[in-house]
Amino acid sequence: MSSGRAAASPPSGRVDIWGDERAAALVVAVLARSPRAIAQLGAELSLSEDELRASLAVLSEHRLIAVDEQRATVSPGAVALRFARSGKGRDDLIELAQPRLRRLADETGETANLIVARPGGTEAIAQADGQHLLGVSNWVGRPLGLHCTAAGKVFLAHEVATLPDGPLDARTAATITDPAALRADLAGVLERGYALLVDELEPGLSAVAAPVRERDGDVVAAMCVSGATLRLPRQRLDLLGRLCVEQANELSATLGFDG
Repeated sequence: MSSGRAAASPPSGRVDIWGDERAAALVVAVLARSPRAIAQLGAELSLSEDELRASLAVLSEHRLIAVDEQRATVSPGAVALRFARSGKGRDDLIELAQPRLRRLADETGETANLIVARPGGTEAIAQADGQHLLGVSNWVGRPLGLHCTAAGKVFLAHEVATLPDGPLDARTAATITDPAALRADLAGVLERGYALLVDELEPGLSAVAAPVRERDGDVVAAMCVSGATLRLPRQRLDLLGRLCVEQANELSATLGFDG
């Protein structure tokens, strides 16, 4: 494909780096201002449509950019975004989540947590306490399981985490330990948009959790609301689940997700 440059071969001992220059120019242009119209990028960088599409395909494959074919726009990809946030990392995510956790706790009266996946389980990294004394616990920093937590079910349903080998641990009489039953429960998570937990981690504790996504749609965390089962019948849990989804979606939008 022609780039508008002379077709002569590079002098001996030198490498033609126009392909690298083109890719670098594209990434810089997208990072400088986004989303960018694909047609606008082509004109700005003097690239033919074939050249532009070829470069976009490679950069998208490596997740440096994200191409929205429906809108014909280009935005920074997951790798670029994670690099941009790498200096802050978890602290940055916590900072962005705090006002939404506080809103969840105020609206529901229950404890709200931001939870991430860890090897073989989950970990709460931020919390906003509710108004009730019964059911309030400091979950931050406590490692918990996958199949027996609402956030863990979110990570399993979205294939962010996998169960360790061996039988599932029965934390309570209500813990789901049958693989077929768990698969059915996880299918419900995807259908509803949030996970439900009733007495499966501790007797008397119920919870809901919803996924938090980055720009490329990857689930990076879960927002969770938990409280005493006696206050949270199924109808109330479903309401909390919808509220949890709303705040998780707001945080996802802040992270660049537009789904």
